[in-house]
Amino acid sequence: MGIKKSRVTAAYCIIALFVVLLVFVMIYAMVINDSNVGTVGAYTNTVDAARGEILDRNGEALVTNRKGNSITFDASGFPTDKEQQVRNKEILSLIDLFDANKVEYINNLPIVLNGGQYQFKVEDKNDKLYLKWLKSSDGLKLNTYATADNCMNAMIKKFDLGGYSKEDALRLAAVEIEMEKGGFGPSMPYTFADDVPTQLVTVIMENSAFYRGVSNTVKSYRTYVDGTIAPHLLGRTTDITQEKYQEAKKETAEKIKHAKNKDEVEEIARNAYGIHDVYGSSGIEYSMEDYLRGKRGEKTVTVDSNGFKHESYTIEPEQGNSVVLTIDKDLQVVAQNALASTVRSVGGQGARRAAGAVVVQNVNTGEILACASYPTYDNSQWKEKYSTWAKDTNNPLWNRASMSLYEPGSTFKPLTAIAALENGTITGNWYYYCSGLYNYGGHVFSCAHKVAHGSNNVVGAINKSCNCFFFAVGRKLGIEQIDDWAGKFGLGQKTGVGIPEATGQVSSPAERQARGGVWNAGDVITTAIGESDNQFTLLQLSNYVSTIANGGTRYQPHIIKSVKSADNTKTILDNEPEIKEKISIRPQNLALVKKGMLEVGTIGFARKAFAGLPVKVAAKTGTSDLVKIINGNRVMGNNGFLISFAPYENPEIAVTVCIETATEGAKTAPCAAAIYKYYFSKKEVPSIQGYNTVLS
Repeated sequence: MGIKKSRVTAAYCIIALFVVLLVFVMIYAMVINDSNVGTVGAYTNTVDAARGEILDRNGEALVTNRKGNSITFDASGFPTDKEQQVRNKEILSLIDLFDANKVEYINNLPIVLNGGQYQFKVEDKNDKLYLKWLKSSDGLKLNTYATADNCMNAMIKKFDLGGYSKEDALRLAAVEIEMEKGGFGPSMPYTFADDVPTQLVTVIMENSAFYRGVSNTVKSYRTYVDGTIAPHLLGRTTDITQEKYQEAKKETAEKIKHAKNKDEVEEIARNAYGIHDVYGSSGIEYSMEDYLRGKRGEKTVTVDSNGFKHESYTIEPEQGNSVVLTIDKDLQVVAQNALASTVRSVGGQGARRAAGAVVVQNVNTGEILACASYPTYDNSQWKEKYSTWAKDTNNPLWNRASMSLYEPGSTFKPLTAIAALENGTITGNWYYYCSGLYNYGGHVFSCAHKVAHGSNNVVGAINKSCNCFFFAVGRKLGIEQIDDWAGKFGLGQKTGVGIPEATGQVSSPAERQARGGVWNAGDVITTAIGESDNQFTLLQLSNYVSTIANGGTRYQPHIIKSVKSADNTKTILDNEPEIKEKISIRPQNLALVKKGMLEVGTIGFARKAFAGLPVKVAAKTGTSDLVKIINGNRVMGNNGFLISFAPYENPEIAVTVCIETATEGAKTAPCAAAIYKYYFSKKEVPSIQGYNTVLS
């Protein structure tokens, strides 16, 4: 009995010991072993955030994001540089796979193989900066005068490429050096290719045993609801340039220097621009970069003993803010179509092809409701057609509304009239007899269209655009007063509208002398009619006529209406109308100028285009001479202009147009008429007309 009891006790002890051992093994596997994996095979990665959307004033999307595939190299599984031949074999296989499927991979190396010889490819500033880095102590540690052969030989040695053909060695070197340039390592994956078709991703993932450490990362890519709508305004995102990257590095270092604590330092470092980042390079994407760019997140990646990855977010990425524009999408389409139609109807002047721009502005707030430039392009076709557009001599990529400077011609005359009336130089009852010619300083100047306009006061002179009247007024007024009033209206100054723009200049002795020229006595009278050295953007002319329309309040023109958080719960920025200057103009004097402009729109040069509109339009046309060098030849021509506002009795909007090669300002009026017709009757919006650079 005692023996049996002892055996039972021994059995229980064995079972208990087994259970304890089993529990210990489980604890070791779950806790201790996992802890070792976490310590040895854990690392953190930053996670990119999606950019904010760009919306029109009514909340309609213009620029959004879409999901796409990005093939990346992850250092946790990718062959190390100690397995260089394995690494080379894997990379070359990927390159061949992408080439066979005609899909691009990242290759920024500015070296090409030409006739069996390595040569530098220096097409832009980025290539020059890349070569500078390549030869530097951070790159290959070569002399600044090193040749393409010297660079390639250094990379062939560094990456063990001696057994490859020249072509394969070049393709491999382009990837390997880019990995090194981007700091490839445990916490810094390398992006081999962006926006990869799903079918190709599937092939790579199905062969993951061979493509060690190669992953598919889902990323956000910029997309346009309609690439033809306001491309010059919206702009683009592009791969960061060497110049921008170096500039961003300095800015990051400066921010870190002034950081208040460790957390702030970590946030600044996490959101610093990387060498493979994208950024806004033009238009709204550029000017609102700090708002549109999101905040990166952070994830911890652990690798277990079986090689499986486990990811968890420690910091969630934050999408960038939504930028709401003052632009009305439908009105923008109408303005673009009207401009394209008017430009095409003008055609050109000899070797000069027609082009132009239009701006629609709320005269009581400064908001830009539409802004178009022609010829134009389709933002969604940038990749396929950029090289064609860049070579086009009519510059479809150029924003003529904000960047082109024009001599405004007779559209300047209302300003001269206001200055003279306010100064007491003339009154509404002052008349001048125009014989068609004006003698000054031994020179004879012709009136507009070489017509004798007879006796006119300021109202009739504006309507008939009488040069001789304004020659006489400008001579009496003097250049100082003309310049002073031009400054009040913001001419020859950047408007601060919110996109890149040119400055321009007001004609003056100081400006002429600063450029080494000589100011002549006759320049004061040509300045008075908008010639001489006057150079303004269409946006400046738009704000000038808006100021006349509203009675003398010069608002800050703006394209940004507000900035909202991505979830639309917070307003980050709200652009209320901002007054830049209150110009004191006596109502009776302003009424005379407006009456002259009303006559232009009702019985004058623009009457035909504006006939039948639901509102009365006040306007001033203008024409300026232009000399351009085309293919080495000196070509004379004209530009036509129109400044206008409506309704005359209670102005709401201003429409300003320029058509390059228009022989007279009146030819620009149909563009404005189409916009007024839509705005004041809200007709159905036509579909947008396609880009066409061939003008007959």
